[in-house]
Amino acid sequence: MNQLHELGKKAVSAKFELQKMTTEEKNEALKCVAKALLDKKDIILAANAVDIKIGEENGMHVGKLDRLRLNDERIKALAEGVLQVVELPDPVGEVMETSECANGLIIEKKRVPMGVVGIIYESRPNVTSDAFALCFKTGNAVILKGGSDAIHSNKAITDVIKEALLACNVTEDAISLIEATDRSVTQEFMRMKEYVDVLIPRGGAGLIRSVVENSTIPVIETGTGNCHIYVDESADVDMAISIIFNAKTQRIGVCNACESLLIHEKIKDKVLPLIANKLKEKQVEIRGDEKSAEVIECVPATEEDYATEYLDYIISVKVVAGVEEAIAHINKYNTKHSEAIITEDKENAEKFMRDVDAACVYVNASTRFTDGFEFGFGAEIGISTQKLHARGPMGLRELTSYKYTIQGNGQIRG
Repeated sequence: MNQLHELGKKAVSAKFELQKMTTEEKNEALKCVAKALLDKKDIILAANAVDIKIGEENGMHVGKLDRLRLNDERIKALAEGVLQVVELPDPVGEVMETSECANGLIIEKKRVPMGVVGIIYESRPNVTSDAFALCFKTGNAVILKGGSDAIHSNKAITDVIKEALLACNVTEDAISLIEATDRSVTQEFMRMKEYVDVLIPRGGAGLIRSVVENSTIPVIETGTGNCHIYVDESADVDMAISIIFNAKTQRIGVCNACESLLIHEKIKDKVLPLIANKLKEKQVEIRGDEKSAEVIECVPATEEDYATEYLDYIISVKVVAGVEEAIAHINKYNTKHSEAIITEDKENAEKFMRDVDAACVYVNASTRFTDGFEFGFGAEIGISTQKLHARGPMGLRELTSYKYTIQGNGQIRG
């Protein structure tokens, strides 16, 4: 545990160095990191291949293997994510509000770095570079605790980043990776309040619940994604089929994939068979209610199915009487992540957007767009499903706090 606390001390020292850096200095270092990720991709891919091999030998689920796997295209995306952060405005130092008191005091509310950000995550090596880029741009040091499944990939990416930082005369302690993989270390990390200012979990429901329940560090809760698509009576059928197919099958192992489909009872006979036939192209298993079973072949859905984030080629289906029932069903079973309605009815669209309780609500678009990169935030630190401080894709602004600076000319309080 002494080694863990040493990482904490180094991160605290690093945060004060990072807070002094100008935007230009930070951007130049990030450009070096992006170039290094591409230049050293063979090293990263070799390390990732070790993790993939171990995962396959251990029978890792196909969805988790997809999250874990890197290739040339995905490493290029890592570098592009870093470069996109370079192009974004630096929020640090931004004056959010200014006011003048009756006594002449000038009060400014300014954005400042969080300090040291801790991130606990599972089999997603892309988080390593994404988290670093966002934290670094906002003047935060970051301590990463990845899962054992991705340890070789995470270590390789971290080493590449550290080497690039040193080449730019920047402290390598801007990023730290906890390499120990046993749970006792994770538990200890969650209690390092003297070093870490905020803790962000990224992963499955079990990981997030463990962090929320055990951390003494303030937590920004990122959630699982039991995402729904509701096909309204007035929906464009071709659009609905295209969106559902994309949201369910483009990548199954991600939190913004569609896991549940709701369809208006007046169009089920016509539309459900068309959707089912399209999903058969990817061998998607459909688990439907009794009304769905009247028109398509499906496995009987249970109460548990409607509350499940499958991360697999499985989707639950329920026929509903209208938009009100769809909203009620979603608010009962969703994880407050991303929800969509397919409709040509403006009133129903507005009702859905207003009444659905979720971080992101879509009209006539795939839930797969809930992503910091797609939202123009550069890389993302996670998708927050809570309501305090941050909600939805978390970019640069969500990694800042604020402080008040007060200028006077001799005022004293009477």
